[in-house]
Amino acid sequence: MSGPGRRGLRNALGAVAALAVCAVLPACSGFSPDPTPVPTPPAAPAPTPAAPATPARCDNPLASYAPEGAPPSPDDLPAGSTMERIRKRGRLVAGVSADTYLLGSRNPLNGQVEGFDIDMVRAVAKAILGDANAYQLRVITAAQRIPALQAGEVDLVARNMSITCDRWTQIAFSTEYYRSGQKILVRRGSKATSLADLAGARVCAPRSTSSMDTLVRVAPKAIAVGSDSHTGCLVLFQEGQVAAITGDDTVLAGLAAQDPYADVVKAPAFTAEPYGLGVNAKNVDFVRFVNGVLEDMRADGRWTKSYNTWLADALGRAPAPPEPVYGR
Repeated sequence: MSGPGRRGLRNALGAVAALAVCAVLPACSGFSPDPTPVPTPPAAPAPTPAAPATPARCDNPLASYAPEGAPPSPDDLPAGSTMERIRKRGRLVAGVSADTYLLGSRNPLNGQVEGFDIDMVRAVAKAILGDANAYQLRVITAAQRIPALQAGEVDLVARNMSITCDRWTQIAFSTEYYRSGQKILVRRGSKATSLADLAGARVCAPRSTSSMDTLVRVAPKAIAVGSDSHTGCLVLFQEGQVAAITGDDTVLAGLAAQDPYADVVKAPAFTAEPYGLGVNAKNVDFVRFVNGVLEDMRADGRWTKSYNTWLADALGRAPAPPEPVYGR
């Protein structure tokens, strides 16, 4: 969507048990009229606690699992694979945002959640089920991304999630499908051009995100304000409760498109945020499959078409798709 149609859409968008288990061991005793004394054996030394497992080395967080050839067709999925299980269910379940304009947001004109991230979901659904619409979206916050994958509530997460070594200890990632970078959004006319200029000012970022981690680390003199989402930050910004918002350039471009009094600072991004599709760490076969789908999207032009549909107006001409890195 571009041009007047997207402008109309912009105008229509709004900021929208613990279980305790006890084991009781029976005591045994024996009696005799003339017991024979038996020496008491020395107490066995207490076992040395096992050392905690050391996380796998992460020399390059972008390195993922290489696909094993071209993705098989929906009718030829490996027996017992994660993909076959999804096909038998009849739909791919994905965790997404519904309020991140351009990446994953609900179109108020048709009620559909759409955007660049959603196109990634559609491509994987098409590869497994032969139907790009055979998916179910579960709207989650940034803080829910990893727990949802670990609990098996979703098959993958497509929610502008940066690939990091720390996150690799909890889940698995596809190869990089987009390279973003963190910037700041301020009120039009503001003289702030960097986080350093916001010392003493209230700056919003979603909780449990790399954006918040960077804000706290890089700008300790700013007052960090958390929210469940960037849309929540936009509400605080519009109410005058925060002076700025920090986040990925993709996300901030979507916020600026919804607020004529907001500007994304022109300065270069101060972080690199490589997006990956999140997958449960146990489902390595699925990661390989998804990486094969992404390879096809880079090669046949679907990646560039999606970029031009959703991001070109705000971020400029489509770059070359990120090159995949393998080695796990």
